[in-house]
Amino acid sequence: MPYVTREQIEHAKQMDLLTYLEHYEPQELVHFSGTVYTTRSHDSLKISNGKWCWWSRGIGGRSALDYLVKVRGLSLPDAVIQIDGQITIAPPPQSKDKELSKQKKLLLPEKNENNDGVIAYLAGRGINREIIDYCIETKRLYESSRYQNAVFVGFDRQGILRYASLRGTSRRRFMGEANGSDKHFSFSIPARSKSSKLHLFESAIDLMSYCTLELLAGRDWLQDFCLSLAGIYKPKQDIGESTPPAALLQYLKDFPQINDISLHLDNDAAGRLAAKTIQTIFQPNYTVSNEPPERGKDYNDYLKINLKTRQMHERE
Repeated sequence: MPYVTREQIEHAKQMDLLTYLEHYEPQELVHFSGTVYTTRSHDSLKISNGKWCWWSRGIGGRSALDYLVKVRGLSLPDAVIQIDGQITIAPPPQSKDKELSKQKKLLLPEKNENNDGVIAYLAGRGINREIIDYCIETKRLYESSRYQNAVFVGFDRQGILRYASLRGTSRRRFMGEANGSDKHFSFSIPARSKSSKLHLFESAIDLMSYCTLELLAGRDWLQDFCLSLAGIYKPKQDIGESTPPAALLQYLKDFPQINDISLHLDNDAAGRLAAKTIQTIFQPNYTVSNEPPERGKDYNDYLKINLKTRQMHERE
């Protein structure tokens, strides 16, 4: 969790909610009548004379800080940073949960003598061999000796293995995680050089599919950061009470130069809700664009449609 000073807290308390919304979230502010305002997300929340009250929940306050904590569900440090825009780096005391998390040992499946099954499986899903080879060479991908599953590996900033997802490569549909996996460090591909942009996906296969589409378009598929969320992100129905995906929070912490996030989540109800929630949480501190697949449910569907269209054109 980020650390903020007492001075930052006191400074943040000075900003009233109306001023905060006018400057940082004008799209959320709705004029009700006279000097009374409400918000798009909560029409029973009224703002007037320097105070606000969320009548349907029976809570209220004076400052924007109160609103971010009580309504949006942010922690106090995160709420202060959203108002103040600065993070003071200091070593906060570690909770027992953090200590236990660090003690978890990742139990990786044993490697097979080759990766032929995984290569054939991913190539069969349209993923380019250059991208498959890159992931194998950088130890992000391998084939397990038992069941010949594809193992997608995630590292922390120090290059230590912290996460592994398993995907069946036969007709038997199987998806799982290695024991001891930490979802903060899911499968990712870093940018080749300096970049401030992150592309976000639900799965490792969608991520690799997007990279293949970039390669086919003649673009540098290692130009930007790419991260998978290790599965579907399920926010709460009340977006204001949702917590961000752990993998995304960790990645933004590890690569603070990122200020632009492109969402490439599934084009279904769950994916659209997840995208809307992430946009709500991270704007205006980040530029967040929603770019679901143009066709198909996910980016692997879109890749296969794209490849089929290319083959048809080549035959003509």
